[in-house]
Amino acid sequence: MGPAALGIAIWLIVGRGWRMALWWCLLFIAGMSLVAVSKIAFIGWGIGIRSIDFTGFSGHSMRATAVFPVLFYLILQKAPPVARVSGVLLGIVFGVIIGISRLVLHSHSVSEAAAGCVLGSMVSLSFIWILGPSQKFVLYRSLIALSLITLLVAPYAEPAPTQRWLIDLSLYLSGHDRPFVRQGWKLAPSNWPLQRSVYRERILLQEQTTGL
Repeated sequence: MGPAALGIAIWLIVGRGWRMALWWCLLFIAGMSLVAVSKIAFIGWGIGIRSIDFTGFSGHSMRATAVFPVLFYLILQKAPPVARVSGVLLGIVFGVIIGISRLVLHSHSVSEAAAGCVLGSMVSLSFIWILGPSQKFVLYRSLIALSLITLLVAPYAEPAPTQRWLIDLSLYLSGHDRPFVRQGWKLAPSNWPLQRSVYRERILLQEQTTGL
């Protein structure tokens, strides 16, 4: 979804919607920053909500629900309002499907996928609200076609090791030598925030037996 988010910014810039391009970049970066901060807090310090199995926003869910609604809204710029609203709703549905796929792959808990979808929807709907129905842009079909082709090819490209970067940054900031993981974190008692250091050795032992 990263290339798609960049593609939206390029569409707006080429269509002379520089202010809207800036708004889109700010909102999308803000959403991704919240995702990163939540993951760094857990990986580095074990901060999360154990009662709902929350260790951070799902980045895939956030990006999908942020990008798809805006993508469809812009493509349907000249369509009737009903069609544009339907496109936004369809985009949110696509984002939710991405979130469900993360559950199937056991990459996230329900709370993490749901939180990612909510955050992404806030980004996309906020942008669409700022954009407003009166804003018009020149969207070149050739640029849209090129962007869509790029999106089709993007899944086959070598993904950036963002998770590894997050782990390295989390360990650097926290000063710990090993990251917190979900399995060991669940072993901690209810007063975990107050006695984190006491139970850290037990959690590290669990990590060694289960792996990262």
